[in-house]
Amino acid sequence: MTDTTNEPFAVQEPAFFSYGFRPFFLSAALFAGVAIPAWVLMLAGAGNWNFFYAPREWHVHEMLFGFLPAVIAGFLLTAMPNWTERPPIKGMPLMCLWTVWLAGRLVIAIPWLPPFLSAVIDGAFLVTLAIIAWREIAIGRAWDRAPIGVLISLYAGANLLFHSMALRSGETDLPERMALAVIILLLALIGGRVVPSFTSDFLSEHGMSQQPTPFSRFDGVAILLAGIAAVAWTVQPETITTGELLVMAGLIHLIRLLRWYGWMTWREPLVLILHLGYGWLALALLILGSAILGVGLRPTDAVHTLTTGAVGAMTLAIMTRASLGHTGRPRHAGPITIMIYLLVNLGALLRVFGPATSRSTPLILGLSAMAWSGAYLLFALVYGRYLLRPSLDED
Repeated sequence: MTDTTNEPFAVQEPAFFSYGFRPFFLSAALFAGVAIPAWVLMLAGAGNWNFFYAPREWHVHEMLFGFLPAVIAGFLLTAMPNWTERPPIKGMPLMCLWTVWLAGRLVIAIPWLPPFLSAVIDGAFLVTLAIIAWREIAIGRAWDRAPIGVLISLYAGANLLFHSMALRSGETDLPERMALAVIILLLALIGGRVVPSFTSDFLSEHGMSQQPTPFSRFDGVAILLAGIAAVAWTVQPETITTGELLVMAGLIHLIRLLRWYGWMTWREPLVLILHLGYGWLALALLILGSAILGVGLRPTDAVHTLTTGAVGAMTLAIMTRASLGHTGRPRHAGPITIMIYLLVNLGALLRVFGPATSRSTPLILGLSAMAWSGAYLLFALVYGRYLLRPSLDED
């Protein structure tokens, strides 16, 4: 093979589009860092906001179907080559996919196109991501990853249903719960793989004899129960049976978490944060179920246990680890990375439990937003240069 790296007309592929995690992690972090403060300003009545949807629907849609799909895309496009032994999607195809995501954010923020066309443009991203996932699974014969393809397809369907109902001036609660149900299962499936795997690597590297309990029938039952509870919550969100199912799912996932020896990873926050993120998932199921049964927090605050807590901690755990490892840097959380973890967890704690205190709710929500979005802005500031530049281990 001829080496063309020194030829005068050789074109170097931009590092930013050399792997999926680069454009999508950075874009998701910047978007979260801007969208949450914008939402707080809307709540405060500041400014004249003229988005595609009303402020509440814009906030929900853009966090569920804008911010989070970017993180998921970054993770999937980076993990699929390992699952399928196929080359990563990069270069122009990756740039086009990222452009579709960006176009969706723009048409939802600026209503300058016909409503149906804006909905189609935004909906195209998750639909395309689902097609890519199924194509890679099929060609790579990685059928054990088919549940991921199913969930991304359902996620895309939830977004299309959201647009369909919103454009008809209907309630969007159903597609919102559909998306949250998909998120619950994605966290249970993906988290249930990466948390014990990375924990096992850490414990082995440090000569510890304890190892996370291998995947067994117990884990399958835990995922199944979470799925049943999530479906019940989607279709019947206020019944006693749904509340009881969610509480049982939360308990079994808490037991699942304890089987992974997370407390032994305290020396490395890069691993510990994964356990904290999964702990938020178990807590979210418990609190959401309890709220339906009339115990504890309001349903709105309970939902934020999942969104600000589980999603916030787990996404930044994955984003920091992947960004370090795939750019040739040591997988170790330095002081700034630890600050990112502290901020996102502080923001989640304030958002979930703050309104139940006697303090001023607007103040609590403002502080929560500053901490939570600040974590993502800090990620973008510190990790952005890693994502924009070539990896250290490149020849």
